[in-house]
This record gives sequence, structure tokens and C-alpha cells, in this order.
Amino acid sequence: MALRHKMIVNANTFGRLMKQQVRLFSYAIPGEPSAPYLQTPVPGPKSKELMKEMEKIQQSGTVQIFVDYEKSLGNYIVDCDGNALLDVYAQIASMPLGYNHPHLHKVLKKDSSIATLVNRPALGVFPGKDWPEKLNNVLLKNAPPKLNMVTTMMCGSCSNENAYKMIFMAYMRKQRGGREQFTKEEEESCMINQPPGAPKLSLLSFMGAFHGRTMGCLATTHSKAVHKIDVPSLDWPIADFPQYKYPLSENVRENKAEDERCLSKVEDLINTWNKKGMPVAGIVVEPIQSEGGDNEASPEFFHKLQAISKKYGCGLLIDEVQTGCGATGKMWCHEHFNLPHPPDVVTFSKKMQLGGYYHTEEFMINTPLRIFNTWLGDPGKIVLLEGIMDVIRKEKLLDLVESVGQVLEVGLNDLSKKYSNIINSPRGRGTFRAFNGSTTEVRNQITNKLKQKGIIAGGSGDIAVRMRPSLVFQKQHAEIFLSSLNDVLKEING
Repeated sequence: MALRHKMIVNANTFGRLMKQQVRLFSYAIPGEPSAPYLQTPVPGPKSKELMKEMEKIQQSGTVQIFVDYEKSLGNYIVDCDGNALLDVYAQIASMPLGYNHPHLHKVLKKDSSIATLVNRPALGVFPGKDWPEKLNNVLLKNAPPKLNMVTTMMCGSCSNENAYKMIFMAYMRKQRGGREQFTKEEEESCMINQPPGAPKLSLLSFMGAFHGRTMGCLATTHSKAVHKIDVPSLDWPIADFPQYKYPLSENVRENKAEDERCLSKVEDLINTWNKKGMPVAGIVVEPIQSEGGDNEASPEFFHKLQAISKKYGCGLLIDEVQTGCGATGKMWCHEHFNLPHPPDVVTFSKKMQLGGYYHTEEFMINTPLRIFNTWLGDPGKIVLLEGIMDVIRKEKLLDLVESVGQVLEVGLNDLSKKYSNIINSPRGRGTFRAFNGSTTEVRNQITNKLKQKGIIAGGSGDIAVRMRPSLVFQKQHAEIFLSSLNDVLKEING
């Protein structure tokens, strides 16, 4: 095997190095591999055997490798065949501190943490005595600016699903002049899915969007047919999301025109749906369309989109499930846009460990059971999130994301010029980065060949390669990735 590196750095040697470089690398994890190390092809024989076992039980065609999570460390994921791979995908953007961060192990050893894990409550009925404190000190302390209300959920899909419900409820409350009590007709008609209790309302979403796979979310998801095919859905308006030309600095006029075209479409759709008797109660949008191809839109686009939402009384939901918790260099990606008003709703999950949504007081639903399920989140994940936020602040990880993001930006720009026939359109914020392959086949070649060099990256949309590393991804990791990518592109180029 051509790629052979020592897998584990001697802990004592690493400790001495750390003391010498503490100002720069105090966040590094002792014992993390110094480079990828492969003993077998990926997937290896043990992973393949486990795949056969799993296929007898459930559909498992998406499984890439089986992981040894006890041996995985920092930015490196170790599979059951003993291969250590640099993970630039981080469980689909869900690992803020990489694997086995020592601070999180320390946090989970506390008696209070153990009690939280083994006595998981139905939070809407029997929350722990410390739950209000946790909501304030962990979730609200890290909330998007000026959003002071939060509802917890389990995952990204159920966060969006319940946020949609909240938007509809708040819209109808306004239509009733603030009344949250219901007529007998409303109560009876909703039970058979008919107006006025089940009103004909809609949400506007964008082509290329991904907001989840539950029924309401699926109606607003437009990234891949495989998510939606055979599933009945809701007839709601779908606008075009900007498709920019790159590099951005050379296509300002064209991209501004694209913004205006898409915004005009949004306004036309709102007017059309209102006339059809299905008023648009809300607009749901990602700050960067992630699953749909890492499609960006400008701050100006979002400013004008918010203005349209205000003009027509539509709630504006910004879905930060994948972009939230620091990956773009700010805690929340929409902070890059400097919006004149806070979004009405911001959903979260992934790196935040649990799901949920922040919202303004205007959208608060006061009647019990209207937004409810058994778990309503997970206090055990709040314990983890509290530890994660401690490390993010102490080690200034958002600054790290920004500086390493610049390394990736320069490197990807250089490679896209060097291999312009193979890749193009490098883009992103912080370490939340992507570039396009010239075709779907080429994109798949890139991700597959990277894996055989000990690098786990991901795809998005039809042709994009996406990077979603942890917040402890550093300059040396970026350089390993860029060097491996250069080798892959050289091989493809022949």
C-alpha cells in the first residue's frame, strides 16, 4: 500500500510538543493520528462482512464502513479493519469536536451527567429541576442574536416539522385577531382534515432545498428524487434558488441579476398562491443549500427575501440544521448576512447534538399540547452541548474555523485553476466548503479515490464535493486534505 504513515503519535512526545506550541495548538487532542493510515482497501474485509450481516436485517446500501468508535480520535475515524481516515465529513456535519474529545469524556463521567442519561424524562411533563437553567445557560446563551425563545426537539426533521406547525398556528392566530380559543366548527372540521379547522395554507420553499424526510418537511425538500418518489405530498409553492457563476468576483453583474430573478419569482408565487386561496404563511430557506449542492446566496438576497416576508406577513424560517454551530466561522451562518431584523424562526440540530428551534415571542404558542411529543429533546444531549460550548469558547474555535477556512479557500482556488477541466466553482464560508466536479461521474471518482487515500469527504447535489470537518480541524489537516486532493486530481487528469 502506497499510503503508509505512523497511525498514533506517542502520547508523551505529543505532550512535549503541545507544551512548546500551546498558544497555537492548545485545542489539539493528544494521541490523534498524525496522518491517515491504511492497512486494507476501504471498505476492508471486516466491513464487507458486517455489511453482508446487516443486509439480512435492513437496507444498508448507504453504509461506507463500520467504525471502531473507541479507537477513533480527534479528526480521525478508525474503521473495524484498522484503517485511520481523516474525516472531512464528520458524520454529515454533526461532530463539533471530532471523536472522543477528552473534555466530553470528563463531562460524562460526572454523577449528575450519568443521572441525566439514565433517567431520561418526558420533558413536556416531567422536566428535571435544572432544565430551565440548562435552557438559559446552554441554548439561549448561544442563540441567534435577538431570538429569546427556544423549543427543543430530537432531530432536524422534527425540528422543521414542528416549526412549520408553529408558523401556521401563529398565522391563523393573527387571522383571528389574536384569539387562540377555537370555535366548535373549527374543532370538528380539523378532525376530518377540512377547513376552517384545517385551513388551506402553504409554505414557500426553494428548488434544491433539503429540510428533512418527514411528511411536511418532504413537501419543502427538492434536492433528490430518491427522497420523495412514491410519497404523496402537499401542493405548495417552490421558488428558484440563485445559481451563481464563479468566481463570484468576476460575475457580480450576472449574479445580481440572478438574485433579482429569483426574488421576483418569490413575490410572484406569494401573490399567485394568495389568489388561489392558499396563502403563504411562511418561507423556509437554508443559508447555504447543503444537501442540494452547496448553493450559496448573497447577503443582499437574504435582505430582500426578509423584506418580502415582512411585506406579505410570511414567517421567515432559516434552517440552520447543517450550517449552525460554528462551521462557517460564526455560530449561525445567517449572522454573515447582517439582517436588519432577526429571522422569525431558526431551526437547529446536527452539531448542536439535539434538535429544536429558536423563535421570536410573536410566534410563541401558548396553548398546551399544540406543540408536543414525548421526549421534546434530550437532556443528555444538553450535557454534551454544554461541554462542547465550553471548548468552543475556551479554545476560540470559531477563530480557528475562520483561519483554517482561509487555507482551504486558497488551496481549492489554486487546485481549481490547476485542474480547471476537472473541478470548478470552489465556494463556502469558514471550513464549510465545496467545489464541483465537471460531471457526476468525476465527482464520484474524486470522493472514492480520496477514500482510498484515507480521506472521508462527502457529495452534495449532482456534482459537488462537500467538506464538513469538525471545529477542531486545523491547518495540518487542511494541508493533508489538499495534498491528497491534488494527487487524486492528478490521477484523474492522467
